[in-house]
Amino acid sequence: MPTTRFFGARRMRVALVFLLGSALAVGVAPTVASAAPSPSARASALLAQMTLDEKVEMLNGEISPLYGFYNAPIERLGIPALTMSDGPAGVRVANQAVNGGKSTALPAPVALAASWEPGLARDFGTLAGQEAFATGHNVHLAPAADIFRDPRAGRGWEAFGEDPLLSGVIAAEEIRGIQSSPVLADLKHLAAYNQETNRLNGGNAVVDERAYQEVYIRPMAIAVDDGDPGSAMCAFNKINGVWACENADLLTTILREQLHFEGFVMSDYNATHTTLEAFRAGLDQEQPADYHFGQALIDLVNNGTVSMAEIDEHVLNVLTPMYRFGLFDQPAVAGPLDVAAGSAVAREIAEKSMVLLKNEPAGDAPLLPLSDEIDSIAVIGADADTDAAGGGSALVAGADVVSPLAGITERAGDGVDVQYAQGTDPIGNGAVLLPGPDVVPSDVVTAADGTSPGFTARYWTNLNREGAPGIERIDPTASIRLGFVARVPFNAQSPKLPDTSPDYFNTVSADWNGTLTVPLTGSYVFSLGVEGSGTLFIDDEPVAVIDDAADFASATYTADLTEGDVHAIRIEYTHDVAAGTDGGAQVKFGWTPPEGFLAAKAQAAAELAAESDVAVVVARDLATEGADKPDIDLPQGQDDLIRAVTAANPNTVVVLTTGGPVEMDSWDADVPAVLEAWYGGQQQGAAIAGILFGDVDPSGRLPITFPHSIDETPTSTPEQFPGIGLDVQYSEGIYVGYKGYLEQGIEPKYPFGYGLSFNEGLETVVSRIPDRARLDDDTGLIRANDLRLRVRVNNDTDAAGTEVVQVYAGPLPGVESAERTLAGWVKLAVAADGHRSQTLKLDPESFAYWDAEADAWVTPTGEVELFVGDSVESAESAGTFTIG
Repeated sequence: MPTTRFFGARRMRVALVFLLGSALAVGVAPTVASAAPSPSARASALLAQMTLDEKVEMLNGEISPLYGFYNAPIERLGIPALTMSDGPAGVRVANQAVNGGKSTALPAPVALAASWEPGLARDFGTLAGQEAFATGHNVHLAPAADIFRDPRAGRGWEAFGEDPLLSGVIAAEEIRGIQSSPVLADLKHLAAYNQETNRLNGGNAVVDERAYQEVYIRPMAIAVDDGDPGSAMCAFNKINGVWACENADLLTTILREQLHFEGFVMSDYNATHTTLEAFRAGLDQEQPADYHFGQALIDLVNNGTVSMAEIDEHVLNVLTPMYRFGLFDQPAVAGPLDVAAGSAVAREIAEKSMVLLKNEPAGDAPLLPLSDEIDSIAVIGADADTDAAGGGSALVAGADVVSPLAGITERAGDGVDVQYAQGTDPIGNGAVLLPGPDVVPSDVVTAADGTSPGFTARYWTNLNREGAPGIERIDPTASIRLGFVARVPFNAQSPKLPDTSPDYFNTVSADWNGTLTVPLTGSYVFSLGVEGSGTLFIDDEPVAVIDDAADFASATYTADLTEGDVHAIRIEYTHDVAAGTDGGAQVKFGWTPPEGFLAAKAQAAAELAAESDVAVVVARDLATEGADKPDIDLPQGQDDLIRAVTAANPNTVVVLTTGGPVEMDSWDADVPAVLEAWYGGQQQGAAIAGILFGDVDPSGRLPITFPHSIDETPTSTPEQFPGIGLDVQYSEGIYVGYKGYLEQGIEPKYPFGYGLSFNEGLETVVSRIPDRARLDDDTGLIRANDLRLRVRVNNDTDAAGTEVVQVYAGPLPGVESAERTLAGWVKLAVAADGHRSQTLKLDPESFAYWDAEADAWVTPTGEVELFVGDSVESAESAGTFTIG
């Protein structure tokens, strides 16, 4: 397996600038043949030949349908285009003429972090860089080293979890892998970008300086220092009232002066709001489509506001890494992909990232791995026959997709009867990304044609439902969320659901018609939620009305209904308000039925489970760029489905294909086995099957805490998430993730670092810890060589096993600090009846804090306790050592 590396104090880099004289500047070869010009010298020579228009062209992105972001070539000077591929879960190929728009869909970055293997992150990045280059790209917009601050965050799955050290180490190794090809990595999103709500219209992270540095800047610092990315991206949001892309403290003081970043800074799409302020703050390249850096920048030069020297500095920031990483010397040309090789990497990462959360006896032994003697398996789940993925710019069309159903069927072989039941309606954006009760399922509704389950839906591109509808179709549920999250190719909803043209995102009216057959006598609470205006009619009576709602709003109606009765349902909707910055039309028709209701699809799934030896329920959520999740509940009746299947067959495994934590207390009491499979990439089905059947020992560990409920998290107040107005209060300070759970005394469902193995007989012994650690006079941090800890993992069983040994620093002496802070780890695979030893180098910054007055890392002297174990919760004291 790859060697695990640990990174100590951030090293100090000195940039060596080779001055080769004016002869080189005018294109004359240097007189000393052996002295190859440096990238900076080549960039300076080229700069001397550029006009002002050409220089500004390097700083101004353009819209191209063939790439993520794009800068046109300057053919006169041989400057190649910057052709950028979206990431970070593989390469999004926008040009459908290249490999059919497909590449290797890699597991979600949060899954990569769950592997706890920096070497695997290098493999992840290497494949992404190779495939970016092979599909005509020379910049890959990855990795995202944002912190997964709250489990509802729409883009949390794109990053590496809640811990700064783990995030930074994984990001650095991915960058190294990407840039092993002539492709620039792009470190994003600077900074404190931790939610989607209000991301484009001024969402403001109100964060104190210590938390800002220790939590949100620290993973970026590790990635810059140990990964050396060629580019970085500033985020959409504000930090303490200043837009990230015009934030001089962030882009110049922190990024260039403190972190010694040597690449160029681009804006996220439409994240530039000014010309002079952003330029002077340190933004090198505006990406479209606001064009603050085009003619406006030229005008500032011509009127004397901006000097040519300033322009030159920014252009060199772009040109130098282009030379340094080979973009001039090795142009990217689209060619064939090695699909099999990509699948092999994707499968290995998926297998090593999946976390076994629970594995209790279902009889005499734990349910997993599945016995070779089983004859039948029920695979259940609305999208178990497809691949679950996160949405937004990171969504990748996989070149070789294996669904959970296909993977289990293939691995089970011809001798095992594998059958499939859907269990619930397919998971769609409208139902998942809007608050309120579950949608009224298609099981109880019949469309206007009298036969199809669901509603007859009609859509118009006017506000009055005038003329012939442009769309007429069957929608299984009356729920839509249009806008960015629904745009192809960013829409990650079930492929079983129809996509909607962008023509209907904003100026739209619609109606849904059907009949509801009452499934159970009792009291029903119906809910209609819309952005705009909407009316719910039952038997032609308006029972819930919403007018001109600028934000999503809902109304309810309670009715006592009798089983078997049929009622006409009609919903009329008009999107007669301005859409949100990422949004479009929003409708959700939901209900709370009487206790005891179970949808027909779930009943059929339970019946199939009862007839099978084992049931595998594949449950999913949907997380996406452009919207945060309203909660962490499994949507659309999946909780009821799991309970029904488990009641029918106690040999039930729940496989979670999610982007992060979900609520489990409502269903897991009687479920013997739960596997967190994340968004597992194109080989997720094969990887799931490999673990279920015991071909692979589960070795993933949680990179984010799983709470009992959304109310039991360190960021549970509205002020903290999603904020009041535009301000998001980061009032938890440095106590993010597991540190917050410990600080606030919140018991998690599953703690950070947790995960089970099929081999629970491994024992970790700490054989040596530091006695004393001295401080480095230059950095103020502990000398890296003084932070060595020796561990040994013993395996006295007759089966191989894998352990992730985690080391946590205790509270710092004399300073308010976290009860435990991850300081290092090692992942060791141990043979049967064997043992392995490893010396860990702990991270010096884990024993320091950011002093806002000194504007520096400070290491307090005194005694610090070390804790070692297989999660933050189970780690036990290994002793103390003295600093100073």
